[in-house]
Formats: sequence, C-alpha cells, structure tokens
Amino acid sequence: EDSFEDGVRFWSAAFGIEPVPKEDNYVELPGAIPGVLVEVQKVADEPRYHIDFPAADVDAEADRMELLGATRVGRVEEWWVMRAPTGHLFCIIPG
Repeated sequence: EDSFEDGVRFWSAAFGIEPVPKEDNYVELPGAIPGVLVEVQKVADEPRYHIDFPAADVDAEADRMELLGATRVGRVEEWWVMRAPTGHLFCIIPG
C-alpha cells in the first residue's frame, strides 16, 4: 500500500479538488486554501502538519471523512480529532 497515493486521494477528495502532479514527489491541490499553496509531498519521514476543518455539523463531517478513509481518534470538547490515511492528525472543529 502506498501511503503517498492514499494521501493524494484522501486530501484531494477532502478538499473537493482535482490533484495536479508536479515535479519530483509533489502533487498540488490548487485552490484548497485561497492564497496558500497546498501540496502533498512524498517523504521518507514521519508525517507532520495539522489542519483544522471548520464544519457546521462536526459529526456529519467526521462521518464524511471516515468514508474517505480517515479514522476517529477521539472527541475533544466540541471537535473531533481524526487521523488521515497518511497518519496525519487533523481536527474537525465547529465553524
């Protein structure tokens, strides 16, 4: 199983964006966050970044992310801590 490819599939679906392969080990997710370049990079190291997804219904968004391959780590106050297929932690927060 290639976690890089899993990550590209997961994050492009999570943002609702078609991935754009770049040079070397990068895939761009254009427009994912306005004004910010978002890329998935293939590395031989531990995953490291954190993203908060604001959602009107955090439970429904957690359900959607699970369908995309994420797992729930736990509930903290009003938000869900999730783990992407790549091992990265992210949160679904009220918003």
